[in-house]
Amino acid sequence: MKAVTVTSPEQTMQLGAKLGQLVQPGDLILLDGDLGAGKTTFSKGLAKSLGIEKTIKSPTFTLVREYQEGRIPLYHMDIYRLEDGGAEDLGLDEYFDGDGVSVVEWSEFMQALLPDNYLRITLSRTTDQDETRTIKFEPNGTHYQKLVDKLEG
Repeated sequence: MKAVTVTSPEQTMQLGAKLGQLVQPGDLILLDGDLGAGKTTFSKGLAKSLGIEKTIKSPTFTLVREYQEGRIPLYHMDIYRLEDGGAEDLGLDEYFDGDGVSVVEWSEFMQALLPDNYLRITLSRTTDQDETRTIKFEPNGTHYQKLVDKLEG
């Protein structure tokens, strides 16, 4: 597992952008962390490197936002509102098996529905006073291990 410390939202976006250069259609990226940890900021960097010009907003109330204009489509999901269940009725597996990259915030609320292979990224505040975050990468599957290895390189 790889862990990186960032000290600003810009560095969080840069890390997301670096990953965005490596993702392929069908990739599944899980972003977990407390409110304000930087999940959407990371997603903005990833989207920018895919060539998506639209403003990336947290899809908290829409659950899924689709961005088609990049190198590959981005399916940005926020499962927070499903903490009491209901994710199984959304057909998210169609996105996971689709032609773009799926980024899921708050994936812990749909753990039972996840496929075997994915990259989990956990963002954590180190203190309440500043913008410093620890970002951990946990690959599940050979493909995602190679992705993390490329990030390190």
